[in-house]
Amino acid sequence: MGPLRRLIVIVLFDGVDLLDVTGPPEVFSLVQRETCEVTSYQIALAAETLDPVTTSAGVRVLPDITFREASTRSIDTLLVPGSVEVDSEGRVHALADPVVVDWVKTLATRTRRITSVCVGAHILAAAGLLDGKRATTHWSTAQQLAADHPMVEVDADPIFIREGDVWTGAGISACLDLSLALVADDFGETVALRVARQLVMYLKRPSGQSQFSVPLEPVSMTRRVEDLRHYVMRHISDQLTAADIAAYAHVGERQLARIFKSELGTTPAAYIESARVEAARNQLEATDVTLERIASTCGFGTTDTLIRAFRRQLDTTPTEYRRRFRAGSR
Repeated sequence: MGPLRRLIVIVLFDGVDLLDVTGPPEVFSLVQRETCEVTSYQIALAAETLDPVTTSAGVRVLPDITFREASTRSIDTLLVPGSVEVDSEGRVHALADPVVVDWVKTLATRTRRITSVCVGAHILAAAGLLDGKRATTHWSTAQQLAADHPMVEVDADPIFIREGDVWTGAGISACLDLSLALVADDFGETVALRVARQLVMYLKRPSGQSQFSVPLEPVSMTRRVEDLRHYVMRHISDQLTAADIAAYAHVGERQLARIFKSELGTTPAAYIESARVEAARNQLEATDVTLERIASTCGFGTTDTLIRAFRRQLDTTPTEYRRRFRAGSR
């Protein structure tokens, strides 16, 4: 009898995000290469029929098995990617085909571990698999996930979240981080590290690390707030306060707070801190300047303030962040 193979079933459907489908198998395939084992994972792409599936990138993918066939197997990991549509105004909306949702609900009963990547979390939520659980998804659809599924505790910040045997990952390249975490869970950190090196990736971005940077936040609905965001970045090294921004905008501080809450979902003070952390992250990744210098140029004033902000925003320290993400580090 041959070695045990962990069956990973990846759900396919028309319009599915291509990287969500192809990225994880690249990670899983390297486990066998790095461990020199005859087998480790078996990947099966499952769809409603065996007809080619057209992804969001226009690339066609051939399923290995149907959902019905998959429902007769003992599945180790069910991996559910997602898809979106964009309306005429450029707003992104995650999709959850009821047929796919029903099959995911069925396959989950045959599965040891359930995972979603990117907006696949919307399918898991529609199947009732995230009720009462904390979950993440791509930041662009997090508000939709929370609105559509109030029983789910949506956290749009981490790159992946584990809740028992249910894992949810953010978008898009974060599918690789999630896959590495699954490898580490199955085969240990050493194997996952070797796979990460082959992928020229850092192992591992902490699950609590923010999935997006301040400049990548959704563009606000008004030019005025965009102007205020640029004002913050231009004055990031100053001892900038909410009062300074309010004066620049010619509004009171209470009105400014309402504007930031409505447009950006945060407070002016919290946004300033996030912008400063982002600026500090860039310096930590690209330079060897001291923490004292970074604290000064990014408006923190002291290294203690810088450290506290990093702990609040990223659940790590500037020194640890630099160790993990410094360009060219080993």
